[in-house]
Amino acid sequence: MLVDSHCHLDYFTEAEIEAVLQRAQDAGVTEMVTIGVRMAQADAVKALAERFPAVWGTVGVHPQNVGEGPLPSVDEIVRAADHPRIIGLGESGLDYFYDKAPHEVQHDGFRRHIQAARRTGLPLVIHARDADEDIAAILREEHAGGAFPFLLHCFSSGRGLANTALELGGYLSFSGILTFPKSAELREIARDAPRDRILVETDAPYLAPVPFRGKRNEPSYVAHTARMLAELLELEPEALAGLTTANFRRLFNRAIDPRC
Repeated sequence: MLVDSHCHLDYFTEAEIEAVLQRAQDAGVTEMVTIGVRMAQADAVKALAERFPAVWGTVGVHPQNVGEGPLPSVDEIVRAADHPRIIGLGESGLDYFYDKAPHEVQHDGFRRHIQAARRTGLPLVIHARDADEDIAAILREEHAGGAFPFLLHCFSSGRGLANTALELGGYLSFSGILTFPKSAELREIARDAPRDRILVETDAPYLAPVPFRGKRNEPSYVAHTARMLAELLELEPEALAGLTTANFRRLFNRAIDPRC
């Protein structure tokens, strides 16, 4: 039993979504989290999560999208998350690679989502790209004002940010990047991370793992990332699946096992 802790199911068409979910089930991926990137998308995320028992959702504004209009207030984020199938906030964070919004706007959006995570107790899914120092600084500053649960998704940053996140109680989620030939340093970080703080994801439809690299990703492919992580930790695939699912359930504690 595996959980794809981060995907974008609303990027798939209505004609293909059921087949995508069936392939996931066939691959042993029994749950997945479809991630919000705009507040205007929140209803679509909730509709998918209501429609399919295997699907959970999050709500929030991606750092690439925070410049498209007024930032939602903390109250607005909190209200949007008041739904039984919404188990987290985000994705939010900083992205200096694409740099589609001014840094100060990204910082403001990130801090608002952190405040909402602190108020709701829901974990914040954090996007970090080419912004390790600022992400770490904001996490430390905000943590000083009160702890909040969080996850660095699709982790591909350096060891410094990994150590900061883990020190503050955060989790790391590994995507198909873990399987790429040039990801030796990332594999070392994954190997060294506390076992009770690691998850797996696809970030579908992006970043398909080897052997599907360059193709459209989908939740079923998380099994390949999990297999790589199992090898690094010298675990059987079934043990790795149990470990990462338990970690998912602990972090996203609103996600009750659908079999219960």
